[in-house]
Amino acid sequence: MKKNGLNVTKIVLTGGPCAGKTTGLSWIQNTFEKMGYTLIFMQEPATELKTAGITPARCSSSMAYQLFQMKLQLEKEEVYTQAAIDIARAGLENGRAGKGKSSLQADQAEKKILIVCDRGFFDNRAYMTEKEFDKALRILGVSEKKKLLSYDAVFHLETTAKNAVVYYGTATNAIRDESPEQAAALDDRVIKAWRDHPYYRIIENLNGFEDKMRHLVSEIAAFLGEPAPYEVRRRFLIDYPDTAVLESLSNCHREEIEQVYLHAPEDVEIRIRKRSCGQDCVFYITRKRTVNGRRQLEAEGRLSEREYLQFLENADPSQKPIRKTRYRLNWENQYYEIDLYPFWKDRAILEAPLRDEDEEVHLPDFLHVQKEVTEDSEYHITQLAARSDI
Repeated sequence: MKKNGLNVTKIVLTGGPCAGKTTGLSWIQNTFEKMGYTLIFMQEPATELKTAGITPARCSSSMAYQLFQMKLQLEKEEVYTQAAIDIARAGLENGRAGKGKSSLQADQAEKKILIVCDRGFFDNRAYMTEKEFDKALRILGVSEKKKLLSYDAVFHLETTAKNAVVYYGTATNAIRDESPEQAAALDDRVIKAWRDHPYYRIIENLNGFEDKMRHLVSEIAAFLGEPAPYEVRRRFLIDYPDTAVLESLSNCHREEIEQVYLHAPEDVEIRIRKRSCGQDCVFYITRKRTVNGRRQLEAEGRLSEREYLQFLENADPSQKPIRKTRYRLNWENQYYEIDLYPFWKDRAILEAPLRDEDEEVHLPDFLHVQKEVTEDSEYHITQLAARSDI
């Protein structure tokens, strides 16, 4: 989230057709401008090209069109990122120059820039075969992993063709022509295209459109480390899952996590994490305060490797570093995290983040629950971190 030492964050708003992105962009602007963010919105390249008359049908091939679109995406992101850095730097310099002259000028030293990409580079992958996408990467000279991590977070709005088909339509977008069935299939392909990003959140159609928008801004606020609404989490002790089954699912992603707890006040939990996928690592800090057994106030932000190493110096020696393998699974419109610990061979922990205490949990039928441990302190992560046999 720090670029050149400045507070510049780049996120992607993606999803299937008729998912509410246009309205979502408005909610993002209205919410985060009030929090002091300078918003920079990057228009979807596909809309820009097609509105200009550059369409797949007019190009020599679908591959040729995708290359034009991907090249435009790369060039626009480079310009927008450099402009954001320039704006942040100008605000910092103006704030320093005006220090002591006016509170307005001084506040500019804390300028926070949020770049919001209406779709990102990997959305193109949903319209290509893997062979075509790999070829495009070679032609453009792009590293897949490096490009993926150039986005700080990705937020996916589920198409209304899933679970809200009565609201699906093409009237809000002149270039949309997918049927509900095609839209749902495309939504799945977009999920698959982005699923390897370490901070990828799906915003489903569950309790109406306004709830969907509130969920979106809540997830973004939590990522940015801003005050976030309550989050409800239920935790279950399950039999050790069949990892071959999990890894065969297109909507399941595996990562390795190393988690360290820091010194913090009694009612606050502060932890830092290193998440690894292959050779790539990303770093996060999470601050959490539990209000009762299920409700929590939580804020999370991304760290540089240098910041992560600095925070390690404040590690709580009473809590050992904990390592685990996590499977992030989207199943029947719910998101789950399945954690496998090295000291257990017969059990694991499944966690279900919810937006309401009364929301039902529909666990996958291939997982066997032993018992719910939401309010059982024996299975709290801090207790697991203190185990002597880790």
